[in-house]
Amino acid sequence: MLEILSASEFSLGDIAAQLGGDLIGNPSTVVTRIGPLEGATPSTISFLSNPKYQSQLAASQAACVLVAPSMRDAAVARGSAIVLADPYLGFARLTQLWAKRTRPATVAGVHPSAVVDPTATISEGVSVGPLAVIEAGATVGEGAVIGSHCFIGSNACVGAGTRLSAGVTVGFDCHIGARGIVHSGVVIGADGFGFAPVEGRWEKIEQLGNVRIGDDVEIGANTCIDRGALDDTVIEDGVKLDNLIQIGHNVRIGAHTAMAGCVGVAGSATIGKHCQVGGGAVILGHLTLADRVIISAASVVMRSILKPGQYSGVFPIDDNAAWEKNAATLRQLHGLRERLRALEKKTP
Repeated sequence: MLEILSASEFSLGDIAAQLGGDLIGNPSTVVTRIGPLEGATPSTISFLSNPKYQSQLAASQAACVLVAPSMRDAAVARGSAIVLADPYLGFARLTQLWAKRTRPATVAGVHPSAVVDPTATISEGVSVGPLAVIEAGATVGEGAVIGSHCFIGSNACVGAGTRLSAGVTVGFDCHIGARGIVHSGVVIGADGFGFAPVEGRWEKIEQLGNVRIGDDVEIGANTCIDRGALDDTVIEDGVKLDNLIQIGHNVRIGAHTAMAGCVGVAGSATIGKHCQVGGGAVILGHLTLADRVIISAASVVMRSILKPGQYSGVFPIDDNAAWEKNAATLRQLHGLRERLRALEKKTP
């Protein structure tokens, strides 16, 4: 167990024990913050996972640095170090220890201003914040946290240990699994975008599916996941979605896929497991991405990708005058190709 010093103090010995690393240095040394190598103070613990930042190591004033075995000698030459097989993973777990110690504790119970339907099931250890609404037939699993102003629709389900920040909406009949983290402003289960054209106007197609989200999923602030038109929209276990992402109706996202901010996925796209999608990328509807596909930031995916690998579709940035010249040439590319073919036919 960690030795309790104060909310923001840890000894190096306790940290090494929790992370399972090899400490070189005084186990009684106390650190009070996590920070980058550059600008670190003697009370900071830092980490080095990318060798290109090794030049910052020798000059860093950090009390201790998490490093890989290959960096052991360089780290020890400047001071204390904790040697780990994967220092970036160690850094992630260290932030979890810090957050657990320093963030305000959640108190189980239902706030008097919350509105909870008598037919809703609220399990043991649940915290329901001020002005939250939980409708008829909804289920909230053991130890879940429902933040202030959240809305849980009728027959919706929030899994055990899942944490909804303030102002999250989970629509009727939608489901999110265990140990999820859903940040403020997220809307799960709004209508998908479906309309039939008729005589110059649009006739609404009612969205009759739901949203099913697996375990250990994190959803960033103001992200929207639409319910399916007929079948459900499905987000599998371990998916990580950043802020301001749009997931259209009937999309399926495979387990442990990660998407950065402002990604848009149009309806009925199927994305495989362990994919990565860079910020601002767009995936058009009804396409399929295989497992372990990586899409570069700001790319537009206009065809299915059936083999793992990294794919980019970004016109290189340039100064505006050069970009306009290149864009004009690109617009003539088809004509140039036809002229080239004609010349090739004339060549003996």
